[in-house]
Amino acid sequence: MQRRDFILTSLATAATPLIPGLASAQDSAQASSSMASSSSMSAPPGSPGTDRGIYSPTNGQYYSRDEIVAAGSNFLGVTVEALGGALEKIFADFGDHPTAYIAGEEASAALAIGVRYGKGNLFMKSQPTPTYIYWQGPSIGFDTGANASRVFTLAYNLKDPDMIWRRYPGVEGSAYFIGGLGVTYQRAEGIVLTPIRAGLGFRLGANVGYMNVSKHRRILPL
Repeated sequence: MQRRDFILTSLATAATPLIPGLASAQDSAQASSSMASSSSMSAPPGSPGTDRGIYSPTNGQYYSRDEIVAAGSNFLGVTVEALGGALEKIFADFGDHPTAYIAGEEASAALAIGVRYGKGNLFMKSQPTPTYIYWQGPSIGFDTGANASRVFTLAYNLKDPDMIWRRYPGVEGSAYFIGGLGVTYQRAEGIVLTPIRAGLGFRLGANVGYMNVSKHRRILPL
């Protein structure tokens, strides 16, 4: 039996060079198997093609729900419960992982035609220090009154601070009362801003306008 196995092995070894491409195919198969094994061993946890989830290199650029709730309640000076309703609406519409947030203050007034001026800091995890920004804008509609507010704004799809400089149109239909919260949505070229305002004063009605974010204060809100 051993003699027969020895003879068959010898014949197979002797025939390999006579069959074109057989030896190279065997070598390629062995190399591919070795590379696949090496790649699987070196893949980071959660990489595509593994059974450990989906790998996303941008996970560290998002703010978590807990971080937003803590930052918003501390800055606006309201309880987590008071802020929770506004945040839940935003999270339901755009998700609970914004790429940035803005903490600032503003003043506005309107009598059919309105104006708004604000300033604050833009925070991003990818930046060691916040970016100081201004915003201003006109509005027209069926609203009247004036208010001063602290504004906490979530930003979605903002990947770099320089992307913030633009006009953001939006529709506002909110009533501002003492201690009240108002939420609006503003979009421009895929970027979404969701200002949450906690202010003093009275402003009632609906208007259409835009917010112009700039590096410097502008007297004309255009």
